Amino acid sequence: MSQHRSLKNSGGSVGSKRSVLKRGERVKLLKARGLWKDGRSLYNLPKTKPED
Repeated sequence: MSQHRSLKNSGGSVGSKRSVLKRGERVKLLKARGLWKDGRSLYNLPKTKPED
């Protein structure tokens, strides 16, 4: 059975940037930007865009 052409890897997708950060990455980014306060909940974090 063959794979549908829309699901196949296009050559440029390897190493492409993700548009979504994991929770740990978001916390690390907020700390680097100085927006993180100690004791803050890990849930309901503000939206953050990955650095270019």
